[in-house]
Amino acid sequence: MTGPAYESAFDRQIREAEERGDFKDLPGKGKPIPGAGGHYDEDWWLKQWIARENLTGLLPPSLALRKEIEELDMMLARRNNEEAVRAYLADLNARIIKANRGMLDGPPVVLQKVDADAAVERWRSRPQRPRD
Repeated sequence: MTGPAYESAFDRQIREAEERGDFKDLPGKGKPIPGAGGHYDEDWWLKQWIARENLTGLLPPSLALRKEIEELDMMLARRNNEEAVRAYLADLNARIIKANRGMLDGPPVVLQKVDADAAVERWRSRPQRPRD
């Protein structure tokens, strides 16, 4: 003889919400979960929080440096000549060395120095915008 199955308070609330139709037509229904099947990034929650709260200007220097490296091609596109690109890359690599030594505020990071020659080649091969 079996009695009624145990139903926790949470299970009851979910069952009642389903019966009321609270879960019908939710945004994203039938769409893939963002990031599913992609490379796992252990800082996904931090990056989403920063983007959602628009906190990019409030990052500690070590995390701001990581973001700057992620957007390197865009940063280089703002430079008008190779000399400016190389000066920027030299400064960036100096800051990377400081960050790797723990001399920048914020959480510890381990970053690869940027290959200046490869970055300059990417900068040269970018599509040119017409000059005004």
